This record gives sequence, C-alpha cells and structure tokens, in this order.
Amino acid sequence: MSLYAIGDLHLHFQSVLKAQNQLKDPVWKNHEERFRKNCLDLLKEDDTLVLVGDHSWGKNLSECEKDLEYIRDLPGRKILTRGNHDMFWDAGKTRKLNELYPDLLFLQDSYAVYKNYALIATKGFTFEGPYYLDRKGNIIGYDENNKKQADKLVERELKRLEKSFELAKADGYDHFIVFLHYPPTNVMEENSLFTRMAESYGASKVIYAHCHGERRFHDSLDGIHNGIYYQLVSGDFLKWEPYKVLD
Repeated sequence: MSLYAIGDLHLHFQSVLKAQNQLKDPVWKNHEERFRKNCLDLLKEDDTLVLVGDHSWGKNLSECEKDLEYIRDLPGRKILTRGNHDMFWDAGKTRKLNELYPDLLFLQDSYAVYKNYALIATKGFTFEGPYYLDRKGNIIGYDENNKKQADKLVERELKRLEKSFELAKADGYDHFIVFLHYPPTNVMEENSLFTRMAESYGASKVIYAHCHGERRFHDSLDGIHNGIYYQLVSGDFLKWEPYKVLD
C-alpha cells in the first residue's frame, strides 16, 4: 500500500489540443500509453494515486468524458486536484463531479485520508510575471495590474487551503501532506504565503506540478526547506512514472 502522485497529464482524447508545441517535444509522444503502462506496472489496487491538476484540455465536461474514463481505469484509488487548465471543473460544483464519477475523488475545500495523514489540496497560484528586466537580467519592475489580480487569487486559494487544514484538524489529524498545482513559490522567492501556511500547520511534504520543460523544472523549491520536503511531480519531469510520496 503506497501513495503516489503525478500532475499535468493534459489528456485530449476528445478535445482539440491547444498547446501544439506539446506535440513537438519527444517527451509528450504517446505519453498517454506510456503513463498507462507505467501505472499498470507500478500501482496495485490498494495504492492511492493523487493527480495534481491539469487533467484534460477539454473546455467542458462533455469534452472530458474519455479523459476521465482513462483516469478511472488506472489501477488503485484516484484522487484529483484542480489545475489551471481544468475548465470542466467549477470549484462550486465539486459535489456534482463526485456524484457523476463515484470511482474518482475530486478533492476541493476538504481533505482525503491516507493512513494517518490528511491530504490537503488546492490549486494554489503563483504570479509568474511579466517582470521587467534590465540589460543584465536584473528585475527592475513588474506589471502592477497583473500583480493585484494575482494577490486576489492567492488570497482565495489560501482561504481554501486553510479551510481544508482546519477541517482535518477538527477531525483529529495532525500529519499533513499538501498538494498544490501551481508551484509554492515563484522563481524569485525562497518562501511564500503558501510555504508559511504549510509550515504553520506542520506539513511534512508539499507536492506540486505545473512546471513544464527542462528550463522550468527548477523554478521553485526542491528538497527540504524549513523542515518541509518539496517535490515537483509534473508528468514530463517524471517521464510519466508516478512519484512515490509515501509507503
């Protein structure tokens, strides 16, 4: 019995793929079959797989049915968290998704349980620019309007994260693993409101996705920082083999 995680499957069995560059990178060639084979080889039926956002390119649920069926048919228990491209998933209608797909757990504004751990998840948000650079590559400013909007999104996601922590605490849990779709910090940060919240609740690990391509794999924290272990689990980073979070 083990806990695994991976993010950014970006399935498109029914929808037109938006990111055409994705097709040009060899790591994405036949990635659905490679990932499925890795899961069949690795996962047992009593394992848990957390899929950390960006499940489908579908704009609505009717364009995601085959994508979700593909996920449903993978071995083990499947927990899905929200990503920035999951247009089919309205946070306020999470209960409806769970009713439609009883073999999947869509996790939002609550927590899941693995052994004695509470699994806490939200999409998160990281302001990624645009930054203004001088000729030497030093940051000298950024888009103030975009920053204000980013602050609103961060505040919303922090409230969702806090709500999930508090629900788990009220039920007696004191071991936490956090799953974010966005990285916990941007490229210029050593900490953030998300890392500080994880520290304040004593989380042992923060698992995140979203960072694609070798140039982006090290945009955020990696390894142990202030007592918390941080791990990127984007599918292309993992070469489509789920990362083992816990035995």
